[in-house]
Amino acid sequence: MSKINDFISEAGVFFLATVDGDQPKVRPLGAHMEMDGKVLFGVGDFKDVYKQLCANPKVEIVACKPDSHWLRYTGSAVFEEDPKYAEAFLEMMPMLRGIYNDQTGHKMMVFHLENATAYDIKMMPPGEDISE
Repeated sequence: MSKINDFISEAGVFFLATVDGDQPKVRPLGAHMEMDGKVLFGVGDFKDVYKQLCANPKVEIVACKPDSHWLRYTGSAVFEEDPKYAEAFLEMMPMLRGIYNDQTGHKMMVFHLENATAYDIKMMPPGEDISE
């Protein structure tokens, strides 16, 4: 998992692709971390992306580094039930506490990918499987 997390960290922004009915939806994200041997991602429970992940957990994450390497990380989103993961995100990014708190009622929903593959891809030749 460290290779995947490191790649995403080096890229900075990454893109999460979901499906809304029969329409693909892609959005940039930045919230991720590695904890307990998993690469974790965070989304808000009030956002369409959360609803899309609940309806169809199959996702793809793409990140691009300045050296023209890009990562394709594909799998099924599984939401964490232990609140320690959401709290870890809020500790890492305290500005999010203004959005995710008891007053707003919004919750940070944290997920990891299962049954996943990860490829570090160069423009040429074919990519390298970095799934662990």
